[in-house]
Amino acid sequence: MNVLFYGTPEFALPTLEALLDHHQVVAVVTQPDRPAGRGQRVTASPVKRRAEAAGLPILQPARLRDAEWPDRLRVLGAEVAVVVAFGQILPKAILNVPPRGSINVHASLLPRYRGAAPITWALIRGETETGITTFHMDEGMDTGPILLQEAAPIGPTETAGELAARLSRVGAALLLKTLESLDTLTPTPQRHELATPAPRLKKEDGLLHWAEPARALVNRIRGCTPWPGATAVTPRGRIFIWRATDLDEPSSAKPGEIVRAASGALAIATGAGLLLPREVQPENRRIMAWNAFLAGARMGPGARFSTPGQAA
Repeated sequence: MNVLFYGTPEFALPTLEALLDHHQVVAVVTQPDRPAGRGQRVTASPVKRRAEAAGLPILQPARLRDAEWPDRLRVLGAEVAVVVAFGQILPKAILNVPPRGSINVHASLLPRYRGAAPITWALIRGETETGITTFHMDEGMDTGPILLQEAAPIGPTETAGELAARLSRVGAALLLKTLESLDTLTPTPQRHELATPAPRLKKEDGLLHWAEPARALVNRIRGCTPWPGATAVTPRGRIFIWRATDLDEPSSAKPGEIVRAASGALAIATGAGLLLPREVQPENRRIMAWNAFLAGARMGPGARFSTPGQAA
């Protein structure tokens, strides 16, 4: 099948690879090159780099809503479009360019977690199962009729980055099944009353509020790894917490205060239970073990963590 592929980040690569192996990719549409990293060097997307290596035609529209784009895409002769984490909302005129429509590979079991960050919000909200949905796109935000779904468990310590890598492979396989069965699949309308949102993540979504329960804080840490990172302020400055465990132990200490857990480990009091960091990163320094950070910072019981922007 002749396929027009839309995608931008690493998550889209396994699906692009699967299409290269089993179908004819007529062109790749990806986001414009943008500044990235500490040096803010203009960088091509992972999908663009792979498309260049494969010798594919590459299009990088700043706005697909501009009137020129439907005709520019139509001449490519695609039968169907496949969209994976592209990064722009596609208008109806673009969705309808291929005669067999546009199919999205979405990292949730729709209608749950519609939006740009379904993996992150599933973790933050403590879900134990998620999955992949392929669906025919319409003008809404992930509202089109479902073609296929595959559920996947969420590991108890899995981060957003780890889960995304695993689901990207599930999505590639499910997309191939979808295309193979496209003539026989019956699209199923979504139950819109069951929809939950998964909006684009902001840096402030990574702030740790110590009055919350330890379990909720651990879930936020998992959901915000690798971006934007879960952040807190210590007496020695701001840190990121990359991995942590919750301990079901009561404490009379104020939320954010370092206390000694029953095991002897130094943990942080929360609104319910204790949070035991495992891997942390002081600003502008390397990732290190929690105990190494405490030793270097010379912090012990009674030291107080706070939320960025709030007083300790």
